[in-house]
Amino acid sequence: MIKASDLRQREIINITDGKRLGFLGDLDIDLEEGRVKAIIVPGPIRIFSFFNKAGEFVIPWEQIKKIGSDVILVELQEFINPRIG
Repeated sequence: MIKASDLRQREIINITDGKRLGFLGDLDIDLEEGRVKAIIVPGPIRIFSFFNKAGEFVIPWEQIKKIGSDVILVELQEFINPRIG
């Protein structure tokens, strides 16, 4: 079993192009079904964006290919647009 706190320490890498996307910021969980729907990666830090969630990248659980001991490998054909607001 993996704890959510352990996942935060793993870097997320896109295996399609080798880009480092960052570290896990949050999980999108379906409480009714009891499953993780997506992982959320904070976007680049911008000045004056301290309190909003603009710029987060949502990666659907189905796009995760492997969770290793220090990285999470995802397969994204196109980089996902940041979630707005």
